[in-house]
Amino acid sequence: MFDVRKRFHALLAGDPQRLAAWTQEQDWRWPLTCCATIAIGCGCYGFTLGLWRDATQSLFTAVKFPLLIFLTCGGNALLNGCLAQVLGAGLGFRQTLLAILMSFTIAALILAAFAPIMLFLLWNTPPLGNSRGLNGHSITLLSHVGLIAFAGIAGNRRLLLLLRHITGSGRIAWTVLISWLAGNLLLGSQISWILRPFIGSPGLPVEFLRTDPLRGNFFEAIWRSIHLLLR
Repeated sequence: MFDVRKRFHALLAGDPQRLAAWTQEQDWRWPLTCCATIAIGCGCYGFTLGLWRDATQSLFTAVKFPLLIFLTCGGNALLNGCLAQVLGAGLGFRQTLLAILMSFTIAALILAAFAPIMLFLLWNTPPLGNSRGLNGHSITLLSHVGLIAFAGIAGNRRLLLLLRHITGSGRIAWTVLISWLAGNLLLGSQISWILRPFIGSPGLPVEFLRTDPLRGNFFEAIWRSIHLLLR
């Protein structure tokens, strides 16, 4: 019987036996459930991402944040499948895609739970029109980066347990996971930069996409925010 509530419970608990069994299923209901959860969970959190800047920006970000996850997952699907086979994980392309999709689903559930907390933070952050608006932007950006990183770590922790169960080797599991993370980080960070703005910058108009999406990169923006807070 396909019980979504029980599946979410096992997924968040990181039950490697059940997760491994799900990667072998040919039923598309579970992958579609994961995709729907990512769309809703990341959409809700994305709404809080852009709300500091503007209500319209929050709606744009609610669409773009799940899109970022799907583009990263789909864009690296072939590479991750090849890495899993070359590194001896014993996973096929469909199994690899579903395993990574489940880790993103865990992250989406965590981020959805964080959404009310971020709304509280937003209420206490200097608004755009305030004299400390730049500090408000930096606090908002770094807080979101920290929470997204936490959700990602939690999701990949469960993914590591799954890989250890499937491969029977901690070394292979770590090698595969690190290779997947490296590819997802590089592609995901650049896609996030191309899809900017997510939060929106003071002094710039509210837009779905910037007119110069390929100028600069994600890591430069993070460094500038840290430098602004510490100077």
